Amino acid sequence: MSTTTETSDRRHRSMLYIGAAVVIVILMIIGLITFSSARSTQQAQQKADQLIAALKAEGARAPSQEQIVRVLGDDGGATCTDPNEALARGTFLSLLVNGAAGPGIRPVIADTKVVRGQLLIIKIYCPDELENFQNFVDKLKTRNVAG
Repeated sequence: MSTTTETSDRRHRSMLYIGAAVVIVILMIIGLITFSSARSTQQAQQKADQLIAALKAEGARAPSQEQIVRVLGDDGGATCTDPNEALARGTFLSLLVNGAAGPGIRPVIADTKVVRGQLLIIKIYCPDELENFQNFVDKLKTRNVAG
């Protein structure tokens, strides 16, 4: 077996590596910009406006459209990733506690507005999950405790 002698010098090889690295970095930047702008679609903005209007109709302070679009996108984000699954329900129930930590944590009768906010998100972003989640929420004890 014969081997060929390397004819390129070190400078040419390093220029090739630097050029390839620059191209990769540019492609990564383009990908990040494209990804960020794709999440802020017109549909996401329309759904955010719809949620803002629904929250204001309930008498709640609504976050900005940009915040809602960033968190929920156009598909409801983590809220609509199977909200009727045991883990999602457990996470939701863990928010309806007295605020203590460790052994002091206790369930409470939560305010109705907290539950209504979650229902509004599901109604707007994933209406096919609403009926099952509504059945789950109907079994919870809630009251107008926050005024």
